[in-house]
Amino acid sequence: MNIPIENIRYIDLPELSETFADSFQLILFDGQSARVEFCVTRMDEPKPPNPPTARKYPVCRLVLTPEAVFQLFGQLQQIINAMQKQGLIKKIEPEQGSTH
Repeated sequence: MNIPIENIRYIDLPELSETFADSFQLILFDGQSARVEFCVTRMDEPKPPNPPTARKYPVCRLVLTPEAVFQLFGQLQQIINAMQKQGLIKKIEPEQGSTH
């Protein structure tokens, strides 16, 4: 689609429900699209003295075009930069001489 971005109007859908996720299970790029599976972790009933256990359930499977992945990356980078400025996260610099 070659419509300039300024010619595409966003229409909000307030009735669209939100989906909560606390992790990813799968992120895959097949050359045509990226597939992301979002999950939520639910704690099992505690059974002392056994250690706590939990289960991970998929809540959403999202498929993105390469262009959408690029847009998502840019938006996430802005959020990460804002979180760094607020001191919520800290950027870890690679060690000098590290091969990783």
